[in-house]
Amino acid sequence: MNFLSQLRGELRKLFGRPRTYLGYGVFLLMEAIILIVFKLKGAQKMMRDFVERNGLSFGDAYSSLTVTYWMMGLSMFFLGSIYFALVAGDIVAKESEDGNLRLVLARPISRLRILILKYAAISIYTITFVLFVGVSGYLMAIAAVGTKGGLWAWSPEMKVFSFFPDSSEGLKRIVMAAGGIGLSMVTLSSIAFMFSCFKIKPASAAVATLSVLFVDLVLQRFPFFAPYSEYFVTWRMSCWVYLLENTISWPKIASSYVFLGGLNITLFLIGYVAFRLRDVKT
Repeated sequence: MNFLSQLRGELRKLFGRPRTYLGYGVFLLMEAIILIVFKLKGAQKMMRDFVERNGLSFGDAYSSLTVTYWMMGLSMFFLGSIYFALVAGDIVAKESEDGNLRLVLARPISRLRILILKYAAISIYTITFVLFVGVSGYLMAIAAVGTKGGLWAWSPEMKVFSFFPDSSEGLKRIVMAAGGIGLSMVTLSSIAFMFSCFKIKPASAAVATLSVLFVDLVLQRFPFFAPYSEYFVTWRMSCWVYLLENTISWPKIASSYVFLGGLNITLFLIGYVAFRLRDVKT
C-alpha cells in the first residue's frame, strides 16, 4: 500500500506538468487533420484504386476501424516518440535540475525505490497515452465515417496485408494493436528514462533519445542491413503489426516482446547505476 501511495504521488507530479498534456492536444489536432484529409475526394480516389487493385471492396475497407489503424500507425511512432522522449527525459533530470532530488534523498528512501516509482509512472503514462490516442481517434473516425465496414491493415515493412470484414473482429484487433503499441513505446520511454538518470539536462535527454531512435531507423532502412533487421530496436517495436495478421503468430510476437522486455530491464539498470554513482546532494 505504501508503494501504491508513493506511485500515486509520482503520477500527480507527472500529470501536474504542462508538458505532459502537450501531446494530448497535438494528437487531437492531428487526428482532426487526418480525418479531413481522408474525406477529400483525391485521397479517397487514391485509396479506392489501391484497395480495389488488391481485390477488396472500398465500401468495406474504408471504415472508422481502418482510419483508426492508419492514424495510430502513421502518427504514434514519429509524433508520439517526441512527447514520450520529452516527458520521460524530464522524469529524473528535471527534478535534479530543480534541486527537488536533494530533498527527496534526505528522506529514508533508497535510490532504487525512487527510480522504480518513476519508471512505473512513466510506463503508465506511455500506455495510457497510446490508449487515449486510439479511443479518441476511433470516436472521431466514427463521427466522420460511421460504424459500418471492416478493418484493412497494410504494413509493407512488416509484410502484413490483412482484411477483417466483420467489424467486431476488426474492433478486437484494433484494441489488441493499441495495447501492443503501448508496450512497444515503453521501450522508447525506457531509453529516455535511462538518459534522464545521467547528469544531463532534460532537453538533452530528449534529444539523445530521439537521436538513438532515428539512427536505428535510418540504419534499418539501408538495403545491406536487411538480413539483420530483426536486431534493430525499431523493427522489434513494430511487432505490434503482427497482431493484425489474419492468423496471429504468437511465438513471433512473444519473441519480440521478450527482446524488448530484456532491453527495458537493461536500460533501467544502466540508468540506475548512473544515478547511483551521481552526487546529487551537493
